[in-house]
Amino acid sequence: MERDNLMHGARTALNRDPEMREWCENFLKDKLRGDMKDKSEEEFEHYWKYHKPEIMHAGAAEAVIAYKNREK
Repeated sequence: MERDNLMHGARTALNRDPEMREWCENFLKDKLRGDMKDKSEEEFEHYWKYHKPEIMHAGAAEAVIAYKNREK
């Protein structure tokens, strides 16, 4: 339940703050890119285009925490 509340709060924050959303999207994209080194840039961009919504949803809480801790 706590995880669901954290994810909901993170998604709400991303929907309300375009600057935070952009930073978080880039954070998740860079993280995923590091995990998919075997794909070419074109293959990765194609994958990102079609899977971004699920990735943003699943990684929202992690990304918002990273955003808040970025200056520490």
